[in-house]
Amino acid sequence: MNSNLTNRLLVLSILVNLSFSPLLLAAQKYQLDNKQLKISIVPRTAEQIGAFYEGRGFSKKMINILKQQCFLTVIIKNKSKNIIWHNLSNWRFESNNTDIMRYDRSYWKNKWQKMQIPQAHQSTFRWTLLPETLDFRSNEAEGGNIILAYTRTPISLTAVFKTKVDSAEKPVNVKINNIRCAKH
Repeated sequence: MNSNLTNRLLVLSILVNLSFSPLLLAAQKYQLDNKQLKISIVPRTAEQIGAFYEGRGFSKKMINILKQQCFLTVIIKNKSKNIIWHNLSNWRFESNNTDIMRYDRSYWKNKWQKMQIPQAHQSTFRWTLLPETLDFRSNEAEGGNIILAYTRTPISLTAVFKTKVDSAEKPVNVKINNIRCAKH
C-alpha cells in the first residue's frame, strides 16, 4: 500500500473512531444522503479539538489558536457507479448572505511556519484536514476537517462535485443549510 493511501486510511480511521467517542455523542450531525453521495458533517467543540491535538503533543499555543476556529469534520462517500471529483474550491460557506472564510492548507502551512512549529506537528495537522481535491471511485469514502472562521450564526454549504457520465459532465450539486459551529 502506498504511503498516501495509508495516511488517508489512518485519518479516516481516526475520524470514525472519534465519531464514537462519548464526548461526541451529543454533537449535532448534519447529513446529505442522495443517490450519488453521502456527506456527514459534525461540528467539533473547542474541548474536543484541544484534547485531540494535545494527545498528539501539540503546543498550547497551537491548540489555543485551533480552539478559536469552527472545526467541521466531514466524511464523504461516493454512492454512485461513476467517479466523482471533489474540489474544495467549489465549496462555498456563507452565513447571513456573507461568505465565511475557510482556512485552507496553505493558510495553516504559512501560519505554522511563521510560528516555527516542528515539521512533524505540521504534517500530523495536515493529515487531519480534508484533502483540497480528490477523485472518489464508486463506494470510496474520505474524511477530514474543514476549518472556518468561527460564527454563531447558521451556515449554509453549497458545493459542486464534478462527474462524467457517458462522456458528459453532470455535476452533483449539494446544499446543506443550518450548519452550526459548536459553541465555544
